[in-house]
Amino acid sequence: MGKKTILVLFFISVYFISDINAQIGGDNTYEFLNLTSSARIAAMGGDFLAVSDNDITLAPSNPSIISPEMHNRLAVCYVDFFSDINYGCAAYSKTFNKLGSFVASIQYINYGKFDGAEVSGERYGTFYAGENALNIGWGRQLDSSFSIGSNLKFVYSSLETYKSFGVLVDVAGSYNSRDRRFTVSLIAKNIGRQLIAYDGGNIEPLPFELQVGLSQRLKHLPFRYSILINHLEKWDLKYDDTNNMNTDPISGEVVKDNDFEDFADNFIRHIVLGGELLLGKNFSIRGGYNYQRRQELKVASKTATVGFSWGFGFRVSKFHFSYARSTYHLNGSPNYITITTNLSDFYKKKN
Repeated sequence: MGKKTILVLFFISVYFISDINAQIGGDNTYEFLNLTSSARIAAMGGDFLAVSDNDITLAPSNPSIISPEMHNRLAVCYVDFFSDINYGCAAYSKTFNKLGSFVASIQYINYGKFDGAEVSGERYGTFYAGENALNIGWGRQLDSSFSIGSNLKFVYSSLETYKSFGVLVDVAGSYNSRDRRFTVSLIAKNIGRQLIAYDGGNIEPLPFELQVGLSQRLKHLPFRYSILINHLEKWDLKYDDTNNMNTDPISGEVVKDNDFEDFADNFIRHIVLGGELLLGKNFSIRGGYNYQRRQELKVASKTATVGFSWGFGFRVSKFHFSYARSTYHLNGSPNYITITTNLSDFYKKKN
């Protein structure tokens, strides 16, 4: 049995043995796992990238690109989210001769400080809420073109006095062309179980998702485009907002889209587009468009740039800095900051 066949059977088996829940957006616990920490990923509109260029910030969301070339790389990410909410991550990569290549990362979200109150409205103090995940990623090259990877995630959630713990797994596979310009990745993420429910309640579903991503760096232009296809496990991603429905002015009945419009709208909701202009080895400009985000979060009277994102990356000495802004709503846009370095560069200088 060839390596290609093994890879295909691997993903088929994962798909069928998983306890797949097709619901999205607010129906699952540990939704913070789907938040993007990497400024590069955020700038290109999605939550993972199929790019194989040894960027450690892409590895926690796509373990199949973990490689020995990432050895001793370190990354720190910070996101200034809405209100007093902030989140981020830290990642480090290590390659062992016999065990393979690993990326260990810590992801956290701090929801801020809250006023505690009884049902009657009487206040009794303040409390904090936050969630954390420890992620151990492993990747292996099957041959010159195919690679596989997996994440093991331990999640701890603390919301006031309510605590929860869960264990999840991601599995991914990638194909790279010989010239490394084209990459396609398939990932099944957040497979697992909530082991300890909040306050002894019912076990809640997890945010399972099946995704495909591809990227292509053009041969004669310094540009790479990225296409991400989300939620392969669920076709209908449309949310009917009763406040923005198209109604007949005479009968008052809701005017539904025709079959083609409904199909096209759902189809585009699965797709995220991104691009990266590579101006030399030390500077890049990035942009992205997320149609699903725009449709869910826009204000009908003033859509503005909701759903669009942009950013840039540059290298100074031994450090690489990335910044991004992603427009979720008219009220504000989160700021993403990422710093990466290769610790081996400091050792070489010392030697």
